[in-house]
Amino acid sequence: MDRSQKADAVAQLNDILKEVGVVVVTRNLGMSVDQSTELRNKMREAGASYKVAKNRLAKLALKDTDYTGIEEYLTGPTGLAWSDDPVAAAKAAVNFAKTNDRLEIVGGSMGAIVLDEAGVKALAAMPSLDELRGKIVGLVNAPATKVAQVVNAPAAKLARVFGAYGAKDAA
Repeated sequence: MDRSQKADAVAQLNDILKEVGVVVVTRNLGMSVDQSTELRNKMREAGASYKVAKNRLAKLALKDTDYTGIEEYLTGPTGLAWSDDPVAAAKAAVNFAKTNDRLEIVGGSMGAIVLDEAGVKALAAMPSLDELRGKIVGLVNAPATKVAQVVNAPAAKLARVFGAYGAKDAA
């Protein structure tokens, strides 16, 4: 990369980091191209992105963002995962690290809150935003369903009584 390409890469990463909800720092311990492609695909499916960046350029991109606290994690062969949903990138990275010993979770940050490895794993254990929305809809919908069942119950009982009398008279 020449100087202008490096400046463009830093500017792009800086713009991304100003808008995302979480950044997870991983250490790549000799992943193959196929494994890297698989990780990127799983990140994309989860609504996250993954990029291997030079540490020096990543540190420059962190300036003027909420994620300056993760500079200490940028040593060795690292990669950055990020997403707008605070749980998506952490969940995808932790799930991939469980099945692949060549990816290690180092730490991360959720806004100005710096997370260590345990913090990222705890974040990954939380339900995603879509799962929480589904639970809320279920909780709101449950009382309405129960009310409908209670209202319909007397009519159903009455219909069974009439049905029984009708069957008795026919016999």
